[in-house]
Amino acid sequence: MLILKNLLPTKFIAALSVSVLLMHGVTAQVNPYEGTGNLKYVDPSIGNVGQLLEPTRPTVQLPNQMIRMFPQRTDHMDDQISSFPLTVVSHRQGQVFAIKPTVRAYENEEWRKKMTYDHDLEIKRPWYYSAYLIDDDIKVEFTPGKKTGLYRFEFPANSAKNLLFNVYNAGDNEFKFISDREITGIEIYTGIKVYMYGIFNAGATVGTIKSSKISADRAVSGRELKAWVSFPQTAPRVIEFKYAISYISAEQAKKNFDNEQSSSDFDQQVKKGEEAWSKVINQIKSTGGTEAQKRSFYTALYRCYERMVDITEDGSYYSGYDKQIHKTTRPFYVDDWVWDTYLAHHPLRTILNPDQEGDMLNSYVNMYQQSGWVPTFPVIYGDHACMNGFHSTITFLDAYRKGIRNYDIQIAYEGMAKNATQATMAPWKNGPKGPLEDFYYAKGFYPALKPGEKETDPGVHSWEKRQAVAITLGHSYDDWALAQFAKDLNKEPDYTKFIARSNNYKNLWDDKAQMFLPKDSAGNWIKIDPKFDGGMGGRDYYDENNGWTYLWQVQHDVKGLIGLFGSNASFEAKLDQLFREPLGRSKYENQAKFPDATGMVGQFSMGNEPSFHIPYLYNYTSSPWKTQKKIRFLLDTWFKDNIFGIPGDEDGGGMSAFVVFSSMGFYPVTPGTPIYTIGSPLFEKVSIDLPNGKQFQLIANNCSVINKYIQSAKFNGKVLNTPFFTHEQLVAGGKLELEMGSKPNKSWGIDPRQ
Repeated sequence: MLILKNLLPTKFIAALSVSVLLMHGVTAQVNPYEGTGNLKYVDPSIGNVGQLLEPTRPTVQLPNQMIRMFPQRTDHMDDQISSFPLTVVSHRQGQVFAIKPTVRAYENEEWRKKMTYDHDLEIKRPWYYSAYLIDDDIKVEFTPGKKTGLYRFEFPANSAKNLLFNVYNAGDNEFKFISDREITGIEIYTGIKVYMYGIFNAGATVGTIKSSKISADRAVSGRELKAWVSFPQTAPRVIEFKYAISYISAEQAKKNFDNEQSSSDFDQQVKKGEEAWSKVINQIKSTGGTEAQKRSFYTALYRCYERMVDITEDGSYYSGYDKQIHKTTRPFYVDDWVWDTYLAHHPLRTILNPDQEGDMLNSYVNMYQQSGWVPTFPVIYGDHACMNGFHSTITFLDAYRKGIRNYDIQIAYEGMAKNATQATMAPWKNGPKGPLEDFYYAKGFYPALKPGEKETDPGVHSWEKRQAVAITLGHSYDDWALAQFAKDLNKEPDYTKFIARSNNYKNLWDDKAQMFLPKDSAGNWIKIDPKFDGGMGGRDYYDENNGWTYLWQVQHDVKGLIGLFGSNASFEAKLDQLFREPLGRSKYENQAKFPDATGMVGQFSMGNEPSFHIPYLYNYTSSPWKTQKKIRFLLDTWFKDNIFGIPGDEDGGGMSAFVVFSSMGFYPVTPGTPIYTIGSPLFEKVSIDLPNGKQFQLIANNCSVINKYIQSAKFNGKVLNTPFFTHEQLVAGGKLELEMGSKPNKSWGIDPRQ
């Protein structure tokens, strides 16, 4: 339905909405799933077909809560659903407990059959999901709680009514019926026991399957097991299944159920979900802009609440970092991919919910205390060592300098310092350092191998390789952040040590090539084509992108980077060239080697995280108007309000946070420095209701699709001649007012110190 809004003339939409609602037995005058205020713009379908790699999913959950559901299918192009999960345990990393309805007998092949659905009869809202299964004439509905979920299955009249349960993960799992209305289960997910308790609204005949043998046994454990529930003809047409999930125990699963579901019905839970989403989505209000821009913007904001997730249950949580259950008075959050989220996702949260950001950082501190390392990609089962760098250090500094300090700062620093001095820097690895790290500490760069040279260090991932340039650049930023933290904590020897290491990026600067290029262990340049060499994804030297993207990975020292080019003019010219530089080969050949580098504009990749800050670098040159031009072009080109509307792997809020910031009109180029730089807002007015009771306003007079250039600016009524303002000004309830026009004012925003 929501997708049709992009395809049909407006005059047909109302009639179509009425017909669909009538088919579902809902009063046509009001759509109860539209939501209030800006919720009507949220469309979980946006991006459901990936440009090349992973699509977004129509995730249904409460903001930052544990229970997440989306139908299991390839992407939006798939017209069949294989199953519905009781929860998605970790973003893009697996589910537990499958359920599916059927009107046919519960025979083995039924579990393998897929369910054909009608796209246009599917309703996808953040707090409610509905699908119509054509072959069986079954309507499926779902609404989430925090640790619980509710499914509702409407079967056709006079048909059999069966539910089939399965597991997604191999291992010694369990199903057990404790009555003809209650089911419990255990599914092993990456070594963690996930417990389930559920109840049906009607009694049923129940049974289990093990190794393909159907049985009336009420309990089964081991491998290759399933469970089935068959309701009698006298049962209601609408079968409800309420359930709870726990990572602690079977008893806790029952407690979670009682806490949330004992007195709540489906419609009440839908209302609670809508209210929870209304609170966070309507925190940012906008006027002006097109309907399409609002849909892209508010859907991006919704995506930013998919992760991290609170797994605290009744004042306790199970930690995958020491495999223990812990008591707590604060939420414990998991599921974060910091390589993606340090850039914009965490900084956005410092504005919208600083207390929650503090709880998330406190969770990182707990993870360090429990495991001995500050994690890189913390998930439910522990650190999913992924990508490169220790960018949580940047996230800690950014929050600290914005006044978010509700965690043990000294222990946090201890963990960051340990990562920086004792941990392996090898991509996709965690644990103690080795010879390559000792080399880096001594020489100031990560050594690369020559083309064809065999790896000498068994600690290097066989697929991810050394990523020598990316490692050097990323850790230079990490060490800068640690140095700043040390300075703020009066740890002068550490500051001196790490601020020197923050300049290591300069050791790989080839002045002749005007690129960051690899060196071997002898300090000799390795001759490569920075556009295309380095194996799959350029991983021998870079990571997922080529040298043109990593040319700009010095967010912590933009002035130092400009100095390497020799002048602001040279820096600006190279930026211009980035967006115009040809691939030098066919798109087919380029994408075959760099599948993550999507959303290409010249050599700029909008679809991958290291590129986010690059268009804003024009604000450090004599042409800030080029930032305004590029940001509007990139948002309009690559972030459409349709199923193809995300140019790369969205990564659960990592890319969407870029859209939220850029659509509002500003962006944090250097997390760790509490300063925002101004782009080109999409809306005439944006207001953020701040947690401190104040409101930040950004007003763009005469703003439109055409009027994208800033003519002049004021902050709190005072003339603003540079495209920067501080976090302190924002949270004080500042008012940024821009005058917009159709042609650039090439004299506005230039730093007079250039």
